[in-house]
Amino acid sequence: MPEEDLIELKFRLYDGSDIGPIRYSSSSTVAMLKERIISEWPRDKKIIPKTANDVKLINAGKVLENNTTIAQCKSPFGELPAGIITMHVVVQPTVTKSKTEKKVDELPKKTACSCSVM
Repeated sequence: MPEEDLIELKFRLYDGSDIGPIRYSSSSTVAMLKERIISEWPRDKKIIPKTANDVKLINAGKVLENNTTIAQCKSPFGELPAGIITMHVVVQPTVTKSKTEKKVDELPKKTACSCSVM
C-alpha cells in the first residue's frame, strides 16, 4: 500500500481519552472504522458499545455514514502535512424494550367526569 494512501486517525472518546493514532487506507469505510473502534475499546470504561450501530463518528461537525470512505470524509480545508485527523466518538446504545414495558398509548385511560350546573 503506498504511503500517501494511508491516513492517520485517532478517535476521541466521551471522556477525552483517545484510541489511536492508527493508519488506515483512504479507501476504508466508516463501518470498518467502527468495527475497529469496538475491538480497541478500553474495557475499563462505564459505557461500552456492543455493536457498530451503537457508535457514531463525527468529523468536521458531521455524523459520518457507514458506507462513506475516509477519503470522502476528509475536511475540504485540507489537513496539516503528516497531521493526525481526530474523529469524535459518540456512543448511543440501541434501546430494546422489555416485554413488561408499555407504550403510553397502551396505558389505561382515566376518564374524567365533568359536571355543569346551570
